[in-house]
Amino acid sequence: MPRGFLSNVKVLVTDPIADAGLDTLREAGHEVETAYDVEGEALLDAVSDANALIVRSGTDVNEAVFEAAPDLVIVGRAGIGVDNIDIDAATDHGVIVANAPEGNVRAAAEHSVAMAFAAARSIPQAHARLKDGEWAKSDYLGTEVNGKTLGVVGLGRVGQEVAKKLASLGMDLVAYDPYISEERADQLGADLVDLDDCLAAADFLTVHVPLTPETENLIDEDALANLEGGYLVNCARGGVVDEDALADAVSDGVMKGAAVDVFAEEPLPEDSKLLDVDDIVVTPHLGASTEAAQEHVAVSTAEQVVAAFDDEPVLNALNAPSVDESVFPRIEPYIGLTETAGKVAAQLFDGRVERIEVSYAGDIAAEDLDLVTASAQKGVFEPLEWNVNAVNAPRVAEERGIEVTETKTGSSADFQSLVTVTVGDGADELSVSGTLFAGDDPRLVSIDGYRVDAIPHGHMLIARNRDEPGVIGFIGTVLGEHDVNIAGMFNARETDGGEALTVYNLDEDLPDAAREELEADTRITEVKEIELNGD
Repeated sequence: MPRGFLSNVKVLVTDPIADAGLDTLREAGHEVETAYDVEGEALLDAVSDANALIVRSGTDVNEAVFEAAPDLVIVGRAGIGVDNIDIDAATDHGVIVANAPEGNVRAAAEHSVAMAFAAARSIPQAHARLKDGEWAKSDYLGTEVNGKTLGVVGLGRVGQEVAKKLASLGMDLVAYDPYISEERADQLGADLVDLDDCLAAADFLTVHVPLTPETENLIDEDALANLEGGYLVNCARGGVVDEDALADAVSDGVMKGAAVDVFAEEPLPEDSKLLDVDDIVVTPHLGASTEAAQEHVAVSTAEQVVAAFDDEPVLNALNAPSVDESVFPRIEPYIGLTETAGKVAAQLFDGRVERIEVSYAGDIAAEDLDLVTASAQKGVFEPLEWNVNAVNAPRVAEERGIEVTETKTGSSADFQSLVTVTVGDGADELSVSGTLFAGDDPRLVSIDGYRVDAIPHGHMLIARNRDEPGVIGFIGTVLGEHDVNIAGMFNARETDGGEALTVYNLDEDLPDAAREELEADTRITEVKEIELNGD
């Protein structure tokens, strides 16, 4: 968990979510405070003592918010889009950002299909005129979807659902998505093409991409010209489609119509050109507005907040390594073990850390280990007194020019599974290896090439000394004279009469006077005390 265990968690909710989500948080024992419609200084004041923040699209979670909230661990977005959250700033501050991508998939897909029909059959326009007393039957000649081609821009969760639903009504499918495989597109019955070909082939184009610098105004004037005689549906994110260009394309007869649920500025300004074009259907961001969807995203977001404080995986983390729920129990014991190995390696290494290698051997190598590798980096960086956790450790490594590599091998000579963290500076390196005994009993089994059997717990003293009679006794005597109890001791040596390394588990801190006495003995070449979890 990024900021350590908190016994009294305060969750601030600044946009309305379903009561089921609030109930989930309260049942977990968390304090829930709602402060809807706060912004500016009021938002900064409200979040100043929060441990978690839950928002929808109405709250701007920017750098100032993270600066004002030193105890913030996680920001949960009750929905898919996170363009109102500064994820880079969150990462820099070690704060998890998680969304709820599954909860409103069905609702958004159904609304996209409904909007396609609304545009194709002019349903809202005919409804409005009939309510005004006009029987305008002859004024509307609709378009059937059967036998037409659906172009899908963004074949993610929602895009796939829309494709399945409209394909079942007799539509052919083409899709543009540079991040999906040909195999997956084939499974959906879609031809994977570039954007221009997708637009040229489509009778109906439906958009399902997030708003990013790459997708802003992705569907511009030139793109819309390729959609000649067709319809466009956008229930994804505002800003992906050039709204003025769309209004012009429909009003000029280049396109037959459009249906838009999301806008670059919300609420939609009264002077928007979209409102002046009769053949453009607009709705006020209703894609996720179903009772079931609102409950799903609220509960999903709340569950991820609870997981963050229960030391469990945050499954939909966007800026931190995440892991499938079924995998987590198998890798969980290695998270702390690998962090400890990194912490020990960093404190024993005399050089400047310029590279980190995390190696996995045996059964563990078959797992998804991004979270474990991030924890190893956290362990390396913590002794350097950098503000780091598993969320921002990869960013810290990148910014400081530290090379991080992960290697895996399916076999281990001596252990069922073995993890090794190596730190180096290009010339020298130092490795620490660990494993689990009896399934969940962590042990350090190698330190800088010395075979040990050390329990990584509490106060650990590591001493290097010449392998001579009486040295271990002398160390024990010094510790005893300073009232430091030895809970465990593990000794290894290079060769008879060479250098030895001994690991001591202590019940309390090593006093400065004891350290000075040990270091004054010429037989002892190094004394390092390492603080670990569990003390």
